[in-house]
Amino acid sequence: MSARTRPTLEESAPARRPAGLRGRLVDVQQRARRADLGALPVLLGLGVIAIIFQFANRNFLTALNLTNLMVQIAAVGTIAVGVTLVLLLGEIDLSVGAVSGLAAGVMAVLSVKQGWPAVAAVAAGVLVGSAIGLLQGAWSVKLGVPSFIVTLAGLLGWQGALLRVLGPTGTINLNDPFITGLANRLLPVWLGWAIGLAFALIYAAATLWSRRQRLRAGLPAASARGVAARIAIVAVAVLAAVAIMSVNRSANPQVHIAGVPSGVLIFLGFVVVFDQVTRRTRFGRHIFAVGGNAEAARRAGINVDRVRIAVFVLASTLAACGGLLAASRLYAVNQASGSGDVLLDAIAAAVIGGTSLFGGRGTVWAALLGALVIGAVSNGMDLLALSSAIKFMITGGVLLLAVTIDALARRSREAAGRA
Repeated sequence: MSARTRPTLEESAPARRPAGLRGRLVDVQQRARRADLGALPVLLGLGVIAIIFQFANRNFLTALNLTNLMVQIAAVGTIAVGVTLVLLLGEIDLSVGAVSGLAAGVMAVLSVKQGWPAVAAVAAGVLVGSAIGLLQGAWSVKLGVPSFIVTLAGLLGWQGALLRVLGPTGTINLNDPFITGLANRLLPVWLGWAIGLAFALIYAAATLWSRRQRLRAGLPAASARGVAARIAIVAVAVLAAVAIMSVNRSANPQVHIAGVPSGVLIFLGFVVVFDQVTRRTRFGRHIFAVGGNAEAARRAGINVDRVRIAVFVLASTLAACGGLLAASRLYAVNQASGSGDVLLDAIAAAVIGGTSLFGGRGTVWAALLGALVIGAVSNGMDLLALSSAIKFMITGGVLLLAVTIDALARRSREAAGRA
């Protein structure tokens, strides 16, 4: 065989790969060696968590508890979306919890004490978050102060600002229907099904179109069977979630409480939007480039400073949105809003979901998966009436395990020359 007709290594490799189930197992093994299993470990972990808590308490997998779980994670999950963006840069934002509380406090004071219209008060709370992100991002980038220090100062400063904003009353109860409905309003059952079906169809169309474009450009693409399996899994998961939240959750047969909570829809909307931003826009590609190698990105013509500042603005804006959702769910804002384990849970959700602390690797869906893990563990321990001490220790252990896996995966990629 001449050199011109001899197949290359890439051309001959697929022919030697076993077909069928054995071939897929071999592919999984190869990906495991490359530390490239994606969301599979998190999904397996979620399955194990569900089995353990269901055996311990039969109420864990009921429609009522699962719906409550989704509502509970909406606020922290929204904050975790912004944390994910910051981690993709290889930076950190320790102020997101305090920012969420301050934004909620501003909204509550303007709505309840100043008499502002609900929409204007909500917009002001969000803008406060954006302004804080701009300040902290510019301070870190332009003055060369590490983001850890800047946002640590913000963690302390914005907590103090919340106390000042709330004043001596300490707690403000929310009563405006628009504000309280941000997280608690239930969509009509038919609308929940319509949104679920529309999402499944749009996801299928986008996935098929992406595969077609890659094939047309001569780029590697997943097999038709693999794409079909992925579409089926996503569609089943989405429709199963809608079905669970469409079940009547009232203990009184005369009262019908069913439907997708608005807070869940808002959180999932943020996940979908920022997933598209990071994967399909130039700005998203710049985020990964800066997080992977800032100097190389700068030499490639990317305005690294602008990207970093924009990401900090988005992170604080999403933190503000998460704070508003939390206040809406609890019908109140107090001096403890945004404190406690909010920061820990937001960072843990992003890291457990698979976002690398070293930057340049991860997806926005990590916020959803990680929030589900954190929320499921916390919810299950609440059902078992475990003490706060046990909850903190278990959550810390889960976070340590996720970071350890991330560090080992990075070491594996460096050994293979793929870091």
